Formats: sequence, structure tokens, C-alpha cells
Amino acid sequence: QVQLVESGGGLVQAGGSLRLSCTTSGTIFSISTMGWLRQAPGKQRELVASITSGGSTTYADSVNGRFTISRDNAKNTVYLQLNSLKVEDTAVYYCRTTVRGGWDYWGQGTQVTVYS
Repeated sequence: QVQLVESGGGLVQAGGSLRLSCTTSGTIFSISTMGWLRQAPGKQRELVASITSGGSTTYADSVNGRFTISRDNAKNTVYLQLNSLKVEDTAVYYCRTTVRGGWDYWGQGTQVTVYS
């Protein structure tokens, strides 16, 4: 079984920072892409950032310049550094791992709440 475990969410004041981490474990052969998505109340789930096995990154326009995604391939771990947080960043953040072959696996989600 494949399992994704997230950590690092919490309550933070606007302008502050958080770092999320997500480790993938289980019977896997290789990971293609890892990423983070978020969903705020009343809004559609959106892709926040993703990173390929080669290190290429993409970001949503709303977070570009403030968030940084990275990965440690040896640990099968993906990180998301959230800086200059805004109230609008409040959401449940989900990590996603795509293995070679096209299967997706999801974390349980971690709550990020930003207050003014």
C-alpha cells in the first residue's frame, strides 16, 4: 500500500511563514511528479505547485514568488515553503504523488489558517 503523510500545517499570522512536508511510503518503484493542491471553502481545488523528478517546478500565479516547492528524492519527500502568507492562502493543503505509470496518490490534507 502507498501512503502519504503530511505535516507542518497550522495557524499563522499574515506575513508569516510555514513549511509543509509530505513523505510517500509503501510499495512503489518510482515517483514521477509530486505536488501540492489546496481547497478553500466555497472554492474549487487548485494546483498550487508541482515538481518533476528532474526538479522542474510550476506554480500557480497567486503564489508565485512567495511559495517554494522542493523535493528530496532519497526520502520520497516533497516540501512546500510558504512565505509572506496572506489570509487568502487559508485552505486545506493536499499533497499528491504521481508514480510512473500514471497512478495518483493523495495525502490526508493539512489545514493552513492565516489570520490578520
